[in-house]
Amino acid sequence: MSIPSDAQLFEDHFVVERLGDPKYDRVDRIYCHSKDQSISMSLDINKELFPCKVDENLHIAIATSLSYDGSKDEERGWRDVAKAGTSDATLADIFDYVCYGKIYKFEDAEDGKTIKAYISFGGLLMSLEGPYKKLTPLRVDYVYLLARRI
Repeated sequence: MSIPSDAQLFEDHFVVERLGDPKYDRVDRIYCHSKDQSISMSLDINKELFPCKVDENLHIAIATSLSYDGSKDEERGWRDVAKAGTSDATLADIFDYVCYGKIYKFEDAEDGKTIKAYISFGGLLMSLEGPYKKLTPLRVDYVYLLARRI
């Protein structure tokens, strides 16, 4: 299922291949590949909020806004919008795990066909490596990570 949003930069389905050695009590690093094997992802997750298991299928999306129309979030976090009692639906409503962070680094591969993007969500790190064409839209500063099980 694709998310209908003007703010969407990236979206794919991943399979959790392995969990990293735990270094922190509440954090797991998951290693995944997209269903078509074109993109590899590592992601630090809060395992108390969103525990993952090997062979689990995840729907991952990255967006610049939680609004379906792509409008800016007006300096309010997604939790603030919900507390304000507004009835506007957001992308956060259809996902189980939402983080806000900064894309801080890109690496171009020597072959010129693949790139690697690094994102930090308050210290929880993510890396995506895959075809230039699929990951080029991520060349922005701040993004939302949205994840759910499928």
